[in-house]
Amino acid sequence: MAAASRAQTELRTFALVGSVRLSQEAERPAAISAEEILLTPWRSFPYEDSDTSAFMDEEKWDFVLVSDIHEMGSEKEIKRKKFLDELSKKGFTIKKIEDRKLFYGVRAPKHFFRKYQWLLRNPDSRLQDLNAQQDVPVTTRIRIVNFILHNTVTPDLEKLRDLMKKNVFEAAFPLHEKEEVREFLKEKWARWRDIFCQQPIEKIRCYFGEKVALYFTWLGWYTYLLGFAAGVGLVVFVAGITVFNSSQVSKEICEANDTLMCPLCDQKCPFWLLADTCMYARVTHMIDNEGTVVFAMFMAIWATVFLELWKRQRAQVVTNWDLYGWDEDEEELAMELINNLQHEPRRYRHSYLRSTIVLLLVLLMIVVLIGIAHALVIYRVVATALFTQSDSEFFREQANLVAVITGAVLHYITIVIMTKVQTAAWGGQRVLSFSIINSPLLFYTSFLQINRRVALFLCDLEKPRTFSQHENNFTIKIFIFQFLTNFSSLIYIAFFLGRINGHPGNYVRIAGKWRLEECHPSGCITDLFIQMAIIMMLKQTISNVVEYLVPWLAHKIRKRQKRPKKKHLVLGEEEEVEDPCKKQWLINYQLNEVNIFSLFDEFLEMVIQYSFTTIFVAAFPLAPLLAFFNNLFEIRLDAIKMTRLHRRIVPRKTNDIGIWLQVLEAIGILAVIGNGLVIAITSDFIPVQVYKYTYSPCMKENNTAVDCLTGYINHSLSVFHIKHFEPDTNLAVEILDLVKNGTTVCRYRDYRNDEDYSYTVQFWHVFAARLAFLILFEHVALCVKLIAAWYVPDVPLSVKNHLLDEKHNHLRKELSMMEYSTEV
Repeated sequence: MAAASRAQTELRTFALVGSVRLSQEAERPAAISAEEILLTPWRSFPYEDSDTSAFMDEEKWDFVLVSDIHEMGSEKEIKRKKFLDELSKKGFTIKKIEDRKLFYGVRAPKHFFRKYQWLLRNPDSRLQDLNAQQDVPVTTRIRIVNFILHNTVTPDLEKLRDLMKKNVFEAAFPLHEKEEVREFLKEKWARWRDIFCQQPIEKIRCYFGEKVALYFTWLGWYTYLLGFAAGVGLVVFVAGITVFNSSQVSKEICEANDTLMCPLCDQKCPFWLLADTCMYARVTHMIDNEGTVVFAMFMAIWATVFLELWKRQRAQVVTNWDLYGWDEDEEELAMELINNLQHEPRRYRHSYLRSTIVLLLVLLMIVVLIGIAHALVIYRVVATALFTQSDSEFFREQANLVAVITGAVLHYITIVIMTKVQTAAWGGQRVLSFSIINSPLLFYTSFLQINRRVALFLCDLEKPRTFSQHENNFTIKIFIFQFLTNFSSLIYIAFFLGRINGHPGNYVRIAGKWRLEECHPSGCITDLFIQMAIIMMLKQTISNVVEYLVPWLAHKIRKRQKRPKKKHLVLGEEEEVEDPCKKQWLINYQLNEVNIFSLFDEFLEMVIQYSFTTIFVAAFPLAPLLAFFNNLFEIRLDAIKMTRLHRRIVPRKTNDIGIWLQVLEAIGILAVIGNGLVIAITSDFIPVQVYKYTYSPCMKENNTAVDCLTGYINHSLSVFHIKHFEPDTNLAVEILDLVKNGTTVCRYRDYRNDEDYSYTVQFWHVFAARLAFLILFEHVALCVKLIAAWYVPDVPLSVKNHLLDEKHNHLRKELSMMEYSTEV
């Protein structure tokens, strides 16, 4: 309230100081009726000022509104005229061009921008230079005009978003202009050949605004540091390849030609030899080795160092932009008062009832997403049973592997259905309105954006006070939904697969029919590796190809459909000179629509990728490498879309990446917990170490020639008497035939005795070791994260000293002015 009162007082002071200039502006010929403005030919259009710069900028327009050609006197035509009349009353210059659509170019009067400068510059400079005429940056000009357009109210109490919802207007966008900055960005930034070149962040800021520039600064910094993680991950993976054939555990599996394993399903599944899975065991050891533990710890430290170094980088960047102490709420209040001096700020509100309802609905959505993960589990179980009964020998022998791969592909399809927003409207665009303070939420018309629709609905229930508050609330909800969509199946594979399935003779079954899956005797980490590899590669190939091709094709189709009609001249008739603005406006209209989510989608995509890169990296050390190469292409892909394929995004000012930083810090903590659980539960690292230092030959004999892991496979497999199978089990070979051949038992992966199938002492030893390692790993990793966060200051000393000098100089200037006024 105090800030609003101060801003109102300053506006009134500004009005008194600039009364002469404003009175002169009031007498200029621009004060004409709306009808005259709309019908004025482009050659004789009134100028705002008589100076040379105004003449040169005469054909530069802040925004373009697009409308269908409505019948005279129709409701839509009346509503459109009322809105344009309101803009005219505020001093906007409006220009009409008719083609297949109606185009209205609007240009705001200069007093809007002088008020903005007056309210938001330093108080001391305001007193010293009352009549300074410094032009605001184009990005600021577009942002102010966008705010005023979307907050102009017609006599029917309708705003622009309401009119767009009713198809009175089809689109509203700022123009891409043939400026030097844009041409530079197109040639030096939005090119595939510049994929390894440094980004021109200052140029990006000058053209797209601080929010876009800060996004690309963050993405470039993330990609740069990701290169180090990618290098370490590649070294760990190559080191695993070098020991491909040297593992004692793999050797024992490959030589186990007389170890008969229990069937993998109940109906027509054969008994199988452990040696048949020799290759699978070697691949598992290539992933699951001592280097995995070291790399998981490294990535926990890397995530912390990355965020701490980013905080320093961000502080340097925003200090150079003079935005370190910028206040978003103050700027929003200033623009509200510029638009309407009688505006009263919306109060902070909180409703426990509304918050409770939102919380319950969020929990309901989480339950739905967990249910989808259960559906994927059921698919894997049923698919394994069906493949084992297939007529194809390949599917019978590789039933589990095929089920894992197809399950991963199905998981990716689920991610697309629940999260992707790739279906662009190729003709006109619809507007789905959402009651927020500033702008309508325009987004692609797609039937697949389930998570987004639910998150928007929940934010609507909360009724946020400001746009930034709405954006933060929406970010938290959509990230939770996206995270569960992407990781629910991975969580099942990592922590539940093979641990809740029971044992032969007493399997856990779905609907009393299909039994749950088992892990391979060498561990479950290979299943997690396959799942992550398929999802990441599909997301970074198919998704990126679609992300580029859809807007490219949409642009080509719109350009073909919206070609202007060529007028055939009659003999002797002179060709009419075409308005120079018409071509530019049409070219911009034919570009793909941007919306309030355009940059948000890019951030969300990178944050989900960051989750894949850190949380389960112990199972997939190549994740940082894939992310690194993806980001090199992602930067140029986004640049091409922004400069060539999409309309100009409305610039927004900011001095940080917002709540995304808190999300990244939360992911860093989840990464420590996730990797600790993967090593302790999914990996065979702990059981191997327990055997090595408790039950191995090395602990019983002083024989250095014996590998300490000799006998581990036999130790980790339990014995089951085949006569104890359930009566309804239909095996490929009759049990009586096996008994006649002298085979009475089969083996399975677990620590159970062969009498009552209860857990053995070894199981509890391994369980205690897993728990101890998990606690130790997470505490050590979190301590290292805290030490790293303390050791690396968030703000560099150069920035702190710069801010200190500014405060010192300001106080010295104030003191000097006081002494001078006292002497006078």
